[in-house]
Parts: sequence; C-alpha cells; structure tokens
Amino acid sequence: MTLISEPATPGLPTIGPYRLPNRVILAPMAGVTDRPFRQLCRQLGAGWVVGEMVTADPSLWHTRKSQLRMDHRGEPDPRVVQIAGGDAEMLAQAARLNAELGAQIIDINMGCPAKKVCNKAAGSALLRDEALVAEILEAVVAAVDIPVTLKIRTGWCAETNNGLRIAQLAESAGIQSLAIHGRHREQRYTGQAEYDTIAEIKSRLSIPVIANGDITSPEKAAEVLAYTGADAVMVGRGAQGNPWIFQQISHYLQHGERMALPTLIERHHVLQGHVEALHEFYGNTMGVRIARKHVGWYLNDDPRFTQLQQRALKQQFNALALPEMQFDWINDAMAPDAATRLLAKGSHAA
Repeated sequence: MTLISEPATPGLPTIGPYRLPNRVILAPMAGVTDRPFRQLCRQLGAGWVVGEMVTADPSLWHTRKSQLRMDHRGEPDPRVVQIAGGDAEMLAQAARLNAELGAQIIDINMGCPAKKVCNKAAGSALLRDEALVAEILEAVVAAVDIPVTLKIRTGWCAETNNGLRIAQLAESAGIQSLAIHGRHREQRYTGQAEYDTIAEIKSRLSIPVIANGDITSPEKAAEVLAYTGADAVMVGRGAQGNPWIFQQISHYLQHGERMALPTLIERHHVLQGHVEALHEFYGNTMGVRIARKHVGWYLNDDPRFTQLQQRALKQQFNALALPEMQFDWINDAMAPDAATRLLAKGSHAA
C-alpha cells in the first residue's frame, strides 16, 4: 500500500493484506468521490479512499456513469470499489467484475439512505431484512478472493436499531472491516450522529470498525475515536470543499495539536488542480458542470467571504460555460482582494 501521509505505526488497522497508513478514510459518496477527488484526498492525507457506489445491475454497466465509476486507472493500492444492489447473485457478479477490472477491496453498500436507492431494496433498505443481508454477505465473500468490507447505518429506524445484529452477521460471513454511520436511515442526514451504537459494536467484534458521521474537525475525530474505540474514522461531507481535513486530522491524532491552515497559495494550487482533473476526467462539457458543485463547496469553507458573498460568487461561477472562463475566475478568486474584484466584475456584467 502506498503511504500518503505519515508512515504506518503499530496498532493501525489491517484489512486483508493492506495496512492503513493512518486512521482517516474518505467515505464513498455518489456524485462526489470520483477518481479526481479520490486522488486529491490521497495526496492530502487520506489513508484509504472508497469510490462511488457501482450498481450491481449488469444492464447498467455499459452506461457512461458506470464506466466512469469503475475507472481506477493510476490509483495506488488498495483500490476500493463499493457495490450497491439488493440481489445476492447480482452483487456477487458485480464483485467479480470489479475484481477483474482491478478492484483490490470490495465494499458493500448497506448505508445509503437515498430514496431512489432504498426504493430498489438496496442501500440501507437492506437493514430491514437480516436474512437477505446474510445471504448477500455470504454470496459476495464467496465470489471473490479479495477482502470484502461493509458499510451500514445503525438501523432502519429508531425502533429497529439492529446495527449490532447486522455487524455480527457480517463478521460471521467473513467481512473484513465494518464502517458504521451513526444515524438510522429515517434520519438521513438530519440531527446529530450518535456513537453509542458504534461503541457497542466495536466492543463485540474482532474485525476493524470504522466510525462515520459528523466527522468535521480534527478534535471531533479524536473524540469519536476515544469514545467508540473505533479503529479509524471515515470522513464524508466534512471533506467537501475541505480535502485538507485528512492531513489535519492525522496530524492532530499524532501530535495533539492542529496543523497550520492551508495558505492562499496552497488553496489556489489545490482548487486549480482539482478543476483541471475534473475537466480531464469528464471532458470539458461535463467537467465544467461538475466543477460547479465542488467550487461551491470550496467557497463554503473559505473564511474570507461572508455568506452573502459566497452566494453571489457561486451564482457567478455557475454561469461560466467554458474551462478557460472557470480558470480565469479561480485566479481572481485566489487574489487578496478577491471579493471586491469578482463582485465588481459581476456588477459590470449585469
């Protein structure tokens, strides 16, 4: 495994033959953790990254979306592919296909709360059927000779908080690590993540347990690790517009203090490189569209701008139709007088 941040130290989690270099993992997020973002997060300290979920439905594998999600060219070990579906044989087939395409770890999605996923009896909807969960886990583990991992929520709803039973089924089936989001499905992303269930599961399992949900700062990561006893934390939405969070958490866990925030020059370099990678990966037309949401997230995390300025700047960037226009805007955005310069341009254009 290529070490991106600090060297591995004793006690770090091992999944199959792969030892994580640190305790900070990028969560799989549909529409976010594409190859450009995974590579960026690796460069900025993520010990392990998980790709966007790939459908288990073979009738969709030919689509451009699926082909891009299965593209891991140039990525270091281990290449982790998440598969999603509700049929055991189809999931086993998807695991075999992705292993043939170079996946080195297969992750099964039983945590996605999206309605369009749950309506197909996939994602976190599977948590309602423990017999089907066991069938799926056993089928996928038997289908490939590489490690299989699982991502879940604490349950379907507060009344059926069956995360522990699912976790025990997973360990019995041969799952090699378990990531748990500290909300049940009905919460989606509302309210606060809870970590009591994760702590209980960790105390009952021997495989690595990864805590997920509301990991938005180095201090929160340290608190969650200490409270749950988890082997690692998984960062999702906290990395959107803030890919530096991985090295910041890793540094804090090692040294007990925050590292310096990225300078304006460093932010410029990362943002420009990220947008360039999006254009290259998706092509100019699609790349321009996808860059808009990422730049919006970077603006959310930029303390130089007020909320009103952020909204105005997002509208301005979203109106840009060509790659060169986006890069000119990024250059202006990283100037010390960015707000004045860009908002003045916007008023002149109006």
